[in-house]
Amino acid sequence: MPVAEIETWLGRLSITEVDGAITQLHWNGPSGKEETPLLKEAARQVQAYLAGDLKTFDLPLAPKGGELHQAVFKAMLAIPYGGTRTYGDLARELDTYGQPIGQACGANPIPIIIPCHRILSANGLGGYSGSGGTETKIALLKLEGGYPFLV
Repeated sequence: MPVAEIETWLGRLSITEVDGAITQLHWNGPSGKEETPLLKEAARQVQAYLAGDLKTFDLPLAPKGGELHQAVFKAMLAIPYGGTRTYGDLARELDTYGQPIGQACGANPIPIIIPCHRILSANGLGGYSGSGGTETKIALLKLEGGYPFLV
């Protein structure tokens, strides 16, 4: 499977493509240098986002996950740049509980592009499964200006 690596201010990121769709984004993930048009575009968009020059990704995505996870991923993709929601907001929207929402966020195989960093706990940040944990979450929220009391 094609994998591209990019160096960013968050560290080295690996982006994986399967059957013409992005399936994973990892910190220090699998190595690869296979240059497909989709991976080149995904790398360009991630770099532009992290530079503050891109607000909406336009890539074919195919994250793995069951029905609830797919619903959570779709709900996260609907959160606009700079916006946030709580685990409880998504739980109410999807007629479930906060814990399964948190589990789906933690299982997100395409962080940054599927913006799990935009999901907060009712009392603050909540967790983040990307490298650097909540520090990375804070950096992404600051980049977007979506968490004003952190700026």
